[in-house]
Amino acid sequence: MTNDDSLTNTEKLEQQNPGMKTKLRLKQLKDQVIVITGASSGIGLVTARMAAEKGAKVVAAARNEEALKDLTEELKEKGHDTIWVKADVGKEEDINRIAETASSTFGRFDTWVNNAAVSTFGHAMDVTVDDMKRMFDTNFWGPVYGTRTAVKHYTSRGVPGALINVGSLFGDRGTVIQSTYASAKFALHGWTESIRMELEKEHAPVSVTLIHPGRIDTPYNEHAHSYLDKQPAHSRSMIYPPEAVAEAILFAAEHPKRDMYIGSQAKAITMLGALFPRLIDKLMEKIMYHSQHAERPSKPREESALYHAGYGMHDRGTNKGWLRSRSYYTKATKRPIVSAAIVAGLVAWGMAKRRK
Repeated sequence: MTNDDSLTNTEKLEQQNPGMKTKLRLKQLKDQVIVITGASSGIGLVTARMAAEKGAKVVAAARNEEALKDLTEELKEKGHDTIWVKADVGKEEDINRIAETASSTFGRFDTWVNNAAVSTFGHAMDVTVDDMKRMFDTNFWGPVYGTRTAVKHYTSRGVPGALINVGSLFGDRGTVIQSTYASAKFALHGWTESIRMELEKEHAPVSVTLIHPGRIDTPYNEHAHSYLDKQPAHSRSMIYPPEAVAEAILFAAEHPKRDMYIGSQAKAITMLGALFPRLIDKLMEKIMYHSQHAERPSKPREESALYHAGYGMHDRGTNKGWLRSRSYYTKATKRPIVSAAIVAGLVAWGMAKRRK
């Protein structure tokens, strides 16, 4: 338990009556310490910058030490409290070191974001088992270690905190060419749902959110381990900016949310896949082979970020497609009552037009 003066009356009551059921109250970002893994590029980099701008103290973790130093210097020059921790999330001792650094520097952390990830592009029977295991170290075991560390921290303090796991569209729906990535994200989604139910049953002071990004314009493809002749890339499709994901992550840091989908694309394919699985199988077979690479040679596998840090301080990739500036669907899901009212209004308007 803690005597933290920043606790709300509701939180103090929850401490005094552990069995009582009340909605978790998370701190505002300006009062938070937020841990972000994979903070040296892409979604993690954008989230770190956005969190700092909103007043949060940022603990940036990644394998790329040089990029972390550059990010920390950039944020400190703007007056933000930031520290960095070089860490490989696939190693439990590194995850523990992130938590220890956050606690020794800021006394605590209030949100933990499991964001670090890497992919492998190649036919399932071509990818080596060693490469599969290495990817699971980062994409599955990393979030598991992070989850366990965050939950222990929040429950020991008795103060509500947020755990945010960044999943994927391909954690809801399998795909060709990225079979190992999809499998690791399926595992992460299952882990997140399971631990959420256990924590709710125990009335633990932990908000658990799963983020479901669609295709995002980051260096994710450039960092990938590729068995393809052509360079992995998002192409011929709708592609959302990393800011849309960061916005969802930081909303979940302040407001308990079960799931947040980035783009109607991610939500639609998940729903249609559940309702019409064979139809979506055929659709994925038709479009996913040619829409996951660019028309240029693939980088050598030894340059990938699977076994060592990729290049940092880049938030965008070299993807070609319909590059969106935002996700209106994600913005709408932040205010479900308002969005439901809008939909109801549109339905009523449509029915009225049909009667004329």
